[in-house]
Amino acid sequence: MPGVYLKGSEEKDMEYVNPIISGFYPDPSICRVGDDFYLVNSSFEYFPGIPVFHSKDLINWEQTGHCISRPGQLALRQGVQNCVGIYAPTIRYHDGIFYVISTNVTYGSKDEGNFIVWTDDPYGEWSDPVFIDLPGIDSSLFFDDDGKVYYTGAFDNGIFMSELEFSYKYDENGKVVDISCKTVSEKKFIWYGTGGNDPEGPHLYKINGWYYLLISEGGTEFCHMITVARSRNIWGEYESCPRNPVFSNRSTSLPIKGTGHMDIVCDQYGDWWGVCLANRPITYPFKHNLGRETFLVPVEWDDKDWPVIGRNGLLDERISSDRKLHEGVMQKSQTDEGKHFHDEFDGDALKKDWNFIYNTTSKYAALDKTKGLLLYGTKEPIISSGEIAWVGYRQKHHEFMAETHIDFANMEDGSEAGFTIYMNNKHHYELFTSVLDGERWLMFRRRIGSLIREDRISILADDSIYMRLEALKGENGENIYCFSYKENGEWLEAGEGEADYLTTEVGGRFTGNYIALYASGDGKDCRNAVRFDMFDYIGV
Repeated sequence: MPGVYLKGSEEKDMEYVNPIISGFYPDPSICRVGDDFYLVNSSFEYFPGIPVFHSKDLINWEQTGHCISRPGQLALRQGVQNCVGIYAPTIRYHDGIFYVISTNVTYGSKDEGNFIVWTDDPYGEWSDPVFIDLPGIDSSLFFDDDGKVYYTGAFDNGIFMSELEFSYKYDENGKVVDISCKTVSEKKFIWYGTGGNDPEGPHLYKINGWYYLLISEGGTEFCHMITVARSRNIWGEYESCPRNPVFSNRSTSLPIKGTGHMDIVCDQYGDWWGVCLANRPITYPFKHNLGRETFLVPVEWDDKDWPVIGRNGLLDERISSDRKLHEGVMQKSQTDEGKHFHDEFDGDALKKDWNFIYNTTSKYAALDKTKGLLLYGTKEPIISSGEIAWVGYRQKHHEFMAETHIDFANMEDGSEAGFTIYMNNKHHYELFTSVLDGERWLMFRRRIGSLIREDRISILADDSIYMRLEALKGENGENIYCFSYKENGEWLEAGEGEADYLTTEVGGRFTGNYIALYASGDGKDCRNAVRFDMFDYIGV
């Protein structure tokens, strides 16, 4: 493969390290506009939803915002289930407009189903959803060179397609101000894959006169794989690649697992690349706690015009490339600065790195430039599936240290506030302060499914406290989360919990772990706020 050299080759130029976006950023989709690349990810029940990233070189990414950023834009509230909400967005650019199509899996909501949001400025606000009356998940758009637009989606164990028609409204200056969409054909199943379960994540491309259909099969676990088919006619029939699956790390000893859900893009120099999801287990038998992350892999084409992805279908952690796009580039995420995040909550709005659970809970948080982040505890405790005052930052490294400072002087009796490592409402550990019978207690809790253990550590004399959370290796090599607190200038251990229990294979489905700040009341909403005036995260 000319131009791409994997680890161990003598001919090397620039080496990048996967993942290119660490932490819970699954289902990547990508497009290019000139010299600029834009990428989106699934966000499920977390808000703001559908993070949008920008890059010039495909390895250094800066978040520009979110497609779902207004509480009333789309209903995400679900109630008791985790891993609902925004599934598998696709981003495309056509005639000056960015389109993102996705699925809101929020059962019983008026906003359930497939929708499109659009903008002419990926750094600004996106439109309200334009809903499409088509079933399934993992929806994608394809703009053909004859002006026609097609929808592909996963439904009923196959991949189907339907033609769409967009209508536009313009202002007096010719600027698009509204877009509507309707289907103009029946849906037709165009491929069922190669026999793997859950054919999904379809994307269509037209390359050298061929329509290529790229999909995932095998389910988004350790047997995940990419398969491809092609046709001269967009409606088919589609011919399966004789080398399928063309990309998978299944049944290998490679440290990256679950490779799938790929989108490909051609850079300005004519080289092709794929972005995909995968995971990095922390233990054997394999368990992962960071969620599914975003990875980058080179794509070549063989003499039969079929894609050759990665190292003959494999995804490596370290990849060296002499491609022109990477000349003089340094991967910032591998530097000390790139592994560090600090926030004193002194801006006009929360930084883009933070999330809430559901879009109904942002009202319980406020920023005060002199006081920091104010959280007003809700009547629901963190162990419930209800609304909680919760602000989370994704865990991005297997080992890290995070700290915060909490001022709880005005806490009400029965309320609590603290620092949590959170997979979902049934799997989390936290160090917290609570007012019980007028006394301020420091406490530690572990919840694993229906099992809940709470320990009282000490009565607190002060109105504020520094807390620390570390993910590290224990004495026997096991992965643990360790909580501590600062007293008289000394850090004291408060409690620990096994990382294995906060993993997808034990307690989750599609999301990853968050380090979060939270507050809750005792059956009633709190009148007084708890104040967090700093947060610091250092990955290892």
